[in-house]
Amino acid sequence: MRRLDVLGLGLAILLGGGILYGSLVWAGLDTGSAQKVSSMVFLLACLGWTFGYLGRVLRGEMALKAQRASFEAQQVQEHLEALSPEEWQALQAELEAEEEGIPAVGSPEQRED
Repeated sequence: MRRLDVLGLGLAILLGGGILYGSLVWAGLDTGSAQKVSSMVFLLACLGWTFGYLGRVLRGEMALKAQRASFEAQQVQEHLEALSPEEWQALQAELEAEEEGIPAVGSPEQRED
């Protein structure tokens, strides 16, 4: 979210609260009751946003995490596309050997230092 977006959102919340308060006073509520109602609406909105945010954090649905996963997948895809046919066959052989539980040639399991 850009700085301009945050300022716009803050201004919208401020104006929305003022419009709600003014509407309640215009509808006939006394100023104390209108203030309590508009404050309660603001509090419930803040709590709803906070619990929604915590839910996204706990489920791992954060925007940065999704962007990072997408970037890493793109990097792997580009790396695989850049492989020569010989490198591709060697990689496939290594993966098949790992699936069968056989250490690949040159892997750390076979080295004796």
